[in-house]
Parts: sequence; structure tokens; C-alpha cells
Amino acid sequence: MPILNLIQHHPAEGPGAIAEWATSRALTLNVFRADLGQLPPVSATAVIVLGGPYESDAGPQWLEAERQWLAGSLDQGAPAFAICLGAQLLALSLGGRVRRMDQTETGWTEVTFADGQRLKVLEWHEDAIDLPPGAQLLASSAQCEQQMYRVGPTRVGLQFHPEWNAASVAMLNEHFGKESPLPRGEQDSAAYAAVYDWLQATLDGWWADSSTLR
Repeated sequence: MPILNLIQHHPAEGPGAIAEWATSRALTLNVFRADLGQLPPVSATAVIVLGGPYESDAGPQWLEAERQWLAGSLDQGAPAFAICLGAQLLALSLGGRVRRMDQTETGWTEVTFADGQRLKVLEWHEDAIDLPPGAQLLASSAQCEQQMYRVGPTRVGLQFHPEWNAASVAMLNEHFGKESPLPRGEQDSAAYAAVYDWLQATLDGWWADSSTLR
């Protein structure tokens, strides 16, 4: 089975819907807990980098080790699909910047894509990305312009969280308690379904582009 590496940063922020997609596509998803010192070897292997409650340009020592690992893997040509903190780490590795926003963006948010498509997605972030050189802006929200970007065909960054399904949100709410701004009670199943459809199509395209390099 084809192998795809995934970097997780926090016990309550797992692959969520990405695991469902990988299973449905007969991919072996190798999950590495960077916060526990787990990273794959530096290589050109495709990787998905998840989010987490850390500053992308500071944070704990293990995050510095990950920044070095990511830079080395990108230098070797690794495709990357990066979400929230991951998208910020990717941008920094490619010459972009990360800055604090005036206001945290949380909960269900509408993003608009370059082709005019709109999608309701989940957010929880207080930093924004200044895009790296050569990046193409793919989606924006009213509060944060840099919601999705691409650098070349195989490096994609998302500020929002399409991997969060209802189970993911329940886990985050349980872990973070009152600190969590995410939905509680009855969940919007139609919204989750629409995001999952978008995620599947987007990951399929990224994986196909990445496969041409293998």
C-alpha cells in the first residue's frame, strides 16, 4: 500500500476525517507525534502536517526540531499538505511570515475560494500568514485573507480545519473545556458532510500531483 506520513502535534488533534480518506483510498497513514519527539527521516516522502496550540516561530524545543525536519524534507522535494499550525510552519519554511491577528477567528466560518466557491469550515487560530514568495492565494474569509495557499503543485497550506469532524470537535471540547470556542450540542451534519466532500476532492488532487514525483 502507498505510504503517507502525517505529523500530529497534540493528543486531542488527530487526523480525523483524513484517516477516513486514507482508508478509503487504500493508503497507509503513518502518524508521528512530534510533541513526543517522533518524526520520520528527512526525505521526499509526502507529508500532511496538522495543527496545534503552539506558536509556529517559537514554542517548545521539539517544535524547533520539527521546523528543521520540515525544511530538510522540503529541500528534498517532499510534497506537503499543511493545516493551521502546519500551514504556518510550511509558510515559514518557504520564506513567508506569521503574525498575530487583531482578533481570534473561531467556530464555523465561511471561506470563499478563488473560483467563487464558498464553504463553511471550522477555525480556531489567532495568527495569520504573510504568504511566501511565489505563493498563490486560493481562499479567504472576511477576517483572514490567507485561508488557503499553494506553492507549486504539491505544497498546500490551509488555515482552516477540514479534518475536524464531529468526533474531533467532541474530543477538543472535552480536552480544552471552557477554553474551546468550538460548537457544542447537536452538530451540523450537513456542514460536516460538505467539508468532507471538499476535503476528499482536494486531497485526491494533491495526492495525484504528489504521485507524479514518486
